[in-house]
Amino acid sequence: MTDIKSLTKIYSGKVRDLYDIDSKTMLMVASDRISTFDVILRQLIPNKGKYLTQISLFWFEYLKDICPNHLTNLQLSNYLSGSELEYAKDRAVIVQKLKPVPVEVIVRGYLAGTGYKDYLKTGEICGIKLLAGLKNAEKLEEPIFTPSTKAAVGDHDENISIKQCQDLIGTELTKKLNDTAISLYKKASELALKHNIIIADTKFEFGLDAEGKLILMDEVLTPDSSRFWDVNEYVVGNNPPSFDKQYLRDYLELTLKWNKQPPLPDLPQDIIQRTADKYYEIMKRLNIAK
Repeated sequence: MTDIKSLTKIYSGKVRDLYDIDSKTMLMVASDRISTFDVILRQLIPNKGKYLTQISLFWFEYLKDICPNHLTNLQLSNYLSGSELEYAKDRAVIVQKLKPVPVEVIVRGYLAGTGYKDYLKTGEICGIKLLAGLKNAEKLEEPIFTPSTKAAVGDHDENISIKQCQDLIGTELTKKLNDTAISLYKKASELALKHNIIIADTKFEFGLDAEGKLILMDEVLTPDSSRFWDVNEYVVGNNPPSFDKQYLRDYLELTLKWNKQPPLPDLPQDIIQRTADKYYEIMKRLNIAK
């Protein structure tokens, strides 16, 4: 089973499906779908949705003193039953309906990925000037907030400057996002290091409630939204092995030489299982594996 029929579906994203409950709340279900380079794989990653949800719940609880989140105390069993309840168990939560902030809030603590590519071209990321001579995977002096557009399914997010972000959502909200996201990243990074995990970068999503209060929503510090490295394999100058979907990206880009145009090629079963294992490794390291 991969769908719920008893509630009205209001949105289907790359990974998550949203179902209407009432004017204030909705059901958010993390599927086993995976997307890379903004294209959704036709195959599913076993239990991925459960892993994402349980990791997010861990971090929502740990970070709630910095920023409130969209979780409610409502029980799934009040709205679902039978096979639907069984499917939703461990992968679904009932959350507040919020007004999404229309930017991706990316915090980078290390130079990697598209940030490193931009740095090589301009010495900057999202208009933020960095020290000269930095190497791939090098730790930044301080974490930086680098916003991007929030693209529709099938489109590509694009990095934008702080000025562009201010023009889009206002100076006050941009500063609030900057300060909140960096505080979240710093607190999470300190704990992750105790579990031999480096959080190189991560993406947060925020919404506003009816009173205009900033609320952390969607997912938080999962392998879908973050770049996780093993402390013991970290070396400046190289891309360390990661516990996230970078493994899948590397396989598609370097091994299959995929042109990044849909559809995604079907993958061997061992690649699918290894991808699932990367996600589960984070749960094991955080001591939340069941």
